[in-house]
Formats: sequence, structure tokens, C-alpha cells
Amino acid sequence: MKLNIFKKMSLLFLFGAIVLGTGCKKLLTEQDPSNLAPDNFYTIPEHAEAAIASVYSDTRFYGGGAGIFSSNWQLLEAITGTSTTETAQNSDLNNLYSLVYDGNTGHIINWWRGLYKIIGQTNLLLDKVPGIPLMDETQRTKIMGEAHFLRAWAYFYAVRLWGDIPLVTKPLASQPQSTAVSDFYPARSSVEDVYKLIVADLQTAEIAGLPWMDASGRISTAAIKAQLAKVYLTMAGFPLSKGAAYYQLAADKSLEVINYANANSSSINLFNTYGEVHSVNTENKIEHLFSIQYLASVAGNPMDNYLPNFKAVTLNGQSGTGSSVPTQAFYNSYEAGDLRAKDREGYFYSNYYTNGDGALFSLGAPYIFKHFNITAFGTFGVRGTGQNNLNVPQIRYAEVLLTYAEAQNEIGGPTQAAYDAFKRIRDRAQLTTPALGSYSMASFRTAVWTERWHELCYEGITWFDMVRLRKAFNETTLKFDEFVGHVNKSSNQALKEKHLLLPLGVQEMLNNPNLKPQNTGY
Repeated sequence: MKLNIFKKMSLLFLFGAIVLGTGCKKLLTEQDPSNLAPDNFYTIPEHAEAAIASVYSDTRFYGGGAGIFSSNWQLLEAITGTSTTETAQNSDLNNLYSLVYDGNTGHIINWWRGLYKIIGQTNLLLDKVPGIPLMDETQRTKIMGEAHFLRAWAYFYAVRLWGDIPLVTKPLASQPQSTAVSDFYPARSSVEDVYKLIVADLQTAEIAGLPWMDASGRISTAAIKAQLAKVYLTMAGFPLSKGAAYYQLAADKSLEVINYANANSSSINLFNTYGEVHSVNTENKIEHLFSIQYLASVAGNPMDNYLPNFKAVTLNGQSGTGSSVPTQAFYNSYEAGDLRAKDREGYFYSNYYTNGDGALFSLGAPYIFKHFNITAFGTFGVRGTGQNNLNVPQIRYAEVLLTYAEAQNEIGGPTQAAYDAFKRIRDRAQLTTPALGSYSMASFRTAVWTERWHELCYEGITWFDMVRLRKAFNETTLKFDEFVGHVNKSSNQALKEKHLLLPLGVQEMLNNPNLKPQNTGY
């Protein structure tokens, strides 16, 4: 009996947990904080603000620790084959690189728990905020819109990682005591049904009256529309294969962002330089439509595992782990003259300054510069602050342009507008682009896919492109292989059909028998 209660409480934490936190003095006169509970917490507007802030905070599970020299985000990069490791001291990360991961792999377990915690928090918020009295309706609608977006964001990750998953939309904590035991052990819903909720959530968020851009890092209308375009593009491909109608939806939605950007170029645009992509001075602005927020005094940027192992590129000296570094093959796949591959100007660096601010020295290989915080780590003659406040991007305007180019091409071949969006990415890279008339639908498709691999690398996007396209970029032939049978250069291991989905965590399946069967191949 006690074991069943413990399991229920574990699932309750997983699906319905909420972290309560606020600095409002008014709370001191409302309730003893130690006695706060969902039923007495959501009583004033400040509670709603605290609740949505808690959800934003929990998106940072993305960068949470996954054992020695590893972080959760590495799950999305290791299995693509575009990165490898210099340290090889984390067995779970090694298994991801080698494509032999299973339901005990820590990164996989952490992703499931992190995503469902966000789902549980947003469910509770969406259930309780409508009942808060004396709350400004505009404020209420906006907070609800943010919650709908964040729930969709979590489910979008989960459905792409695991396929059929539990579709939980109500907080278990608010159910009456007579709640059926089965509610604590939800069965898996179809991919189709999960996507229906994702689209509905994003459409609700879209009309919540949020600003087009929000420099504070909160959800914006641009982020919602861009995310909806990503969802439609994914639904057009595998596994749903909805085809032309959804490519059209993806094109239309991304074009809404492009049209706004064209009319408001100082608000939404591409950055002029690649350095601005990873600058603390440009966070939540211009190209950054949505990012996971970091502040060193609360939670510092979690991408340090990109720093080379035992090479003094920061004020901390030889402090990097090198547990995620680019494969030489992927780095070599960039076109000659591509600014993105230029040392310290693009997304890679092969030389840096000793201890961040000293003499230039060779690193002996290319490393990932895309998440390198120059302000925190230092640059020539300027000592770093040591405070890595850099956000982790989730949606950039560059992705919107490439989404539009791909989707529009799939409807009926390359148009001038699709070509223009594609060319903007290449123009910034200082590449010459063949004339529109030289492209067929097939050659333009391949060209856009290649730009996605080169522009959006190391942002947690490439793996999902591989799954929805059932294709993988071959760095040697510069063509696209079928997913099944493609050999990852990082490990010389071939992708199998089972790799299209992750396994469910073993402990989750023990806690909830209704999650069975395990995904095929595990």
C-alpha cells in the first residue's frame, strides 16, 4: 500500500509539480509560505506571475547536469553525428555518441522528467489562473497565452523524442479524492492527438495579445508564429506525412513573421554579424525570437561542455571538458569562403587567446564558437567577467527564413520569395548563390536542407530535421543519405530504424505499466 502511495506521489510530482516562488511582500500577509498549496496559492494576480515565472525557470532543465562532464542538451547533439567528444568520461554520453543508449541513459530520463514537469506546471496554471479574482483580464489572457505556448513547447519536444506519449492536460493535484487510480497511470496517446493539442495551444497563445517582440525574454507573438511554423513543417514530414497542405500552413505562418520583419526591420531581422548571435548585448532582440534565459547569479549558461579540453581559452585557464566538439568532417563540409567556418568570426574557432585575454595560440582543431560568451570568457587585452549570462537560443529568425524557403518549395518549386529567404542566409555567410532559374524543386530542396545543417548546427535542431526528413547529411558526399543506414562520422556507427525514437525510461515504465509497450528496438 505504501509503495502504491509512493508511486502516485512520484507521478504527481512528475505530471503536476509546481515550484512556488515570489518576492512580493503582499504574500506575507496572505499565507504562511510554508503552508502554500495549489488551492490557496492562486488567489491574487501576483500568484499568477510567480507561477509563470516558475515555468520559465524550469525550461532550464535543458542545461541541467547529466553526470560528469555532461549536460542534458548534449542528448540532441551527440546522436546527430556532427559532434564527438575529447573526454569520453561519461558512460551515458558515450552511449549516445555510439548509438547504444537505452532506457537507463541519464539524459533520456532527465528530458522526460524535465518536460513533464513543465507540462504539469502549465496544466496547474491553466486550471487555476482563470479563477483568480480581481485580476486584470489583459494580464490574465497574456499569462494564459504564455502557459499555452510553454506547454506546447514541452509537448513538441516530447512527441518528437518518444512518439506516442501520455497526453495529460489537467493537474492531478486538483482532482477530487475519488480520482480513479488510472488517472495516475496515464496511457500513451497517439502522435496525431498530441499534435492536435500542440497546435491548439499555439493558436490560443497566438491571440493572447502578446507583443511581437519582448526584450525581457518572455514569449512573444513572433516566437509563437515561428513555433507554429516549425510544428506545421514537422507535421508535413514524418511520421504524420501530412504533405502539401501542411507545407502550405508552414509557409503561410513563417511568411507572417517575414512580412512583419520586412516592415519592422529594426525589430526583427538577421544580425549583421555572427558574433551577435552569441553576444549578451543582443539577447532577446532582433534575431533571437525565443531563448532559454540565463543569469549567472541565478543559473549560469550551461554550454561549457563545448569548451575544449585542457586548453586555456577562458580566464579560468584549462577548465573545459571538450565533451562536445565538432567532427572534423562536419567542419570541412562548409563551402570554401563560408564566413560561418572562419576562425572566431563564424560559428567555429581554431585559435584563441591564452586565458581569454593573452597571446593568440592554436587549438589544434576547430571548436564550437556559437555559444562562446566573449564578455564572460575574455578577448584580446580584455579580461573576462567570469559571469556567463548568455541565453540558449531556441528560435532564431534565420530558422524562420529557412522554414519558409523549404515549405514554399515543397508546394510547387522554388519561388522568388523562397529564393530570397534562402539567399539571405547565404548572403550573410558571404557565399555566391546560383540564380533562381538554375534550381529545380529537388536541387533547391537539397540546398535549403544543407543551409539548415550549416546555419542551425549545435542548436538542438539538426536531430529533429533528420527524423522528420528521414534523411541525414553526408559530410563526405555533401548529399543526403537515407536515415536508416547513414553512418555517423562521430562513431562510425549506422543509424537504425529504432533510432527514430528514443526509448522510454525504465523507471518510468516500472512506475507506470500503462506506458508499455517500450518503443520498438529497445
